[in-house]
Amino acid sequence: MQKTCLECGEKITGRVDKKFCSDYCRNAYNNKINKDSKNLIRNINNRLRKNYRILDSFPLKENKTKTTKNRLLDKGFDFDYFTNIYTTKKGTVYYFLYDLGYLPLDNDFYMIVKRE
Repeated sequence: MQKTCLECGEKITGRVDKKFCSDYCRNAYNNKINKDSKNLIRNINNRLRKNYRILDSFPLKENKTKTTKNRLLDKGFDFDYFTNIYTTKKGTVYYFLYDLGYLPLDNDFYMIVKRE
């Protein structure tokens, strides 16, 4: 039984379990399959990465600092994207992007913290 490439249909020679005639065909096939589902994930990860870089751009003293909402927005921060929420026993809610987080304060101020 002769096997053919899943991408281009060419005859495959070599190993018995081979599915593609070349790396080009393998990559093209997998890119077509993963294009739609991976695009959403890629966009969300890019947004999280940008938010993390913005929080990381603020110099921290003793793992915390204060800033305003406008400074965060001016840098392109998107408050809809974060990785987890931490609620203290007192009910204070911190929003985290991996190990960096922010706490909404009064008068549109935010405290940026780093989890150890």
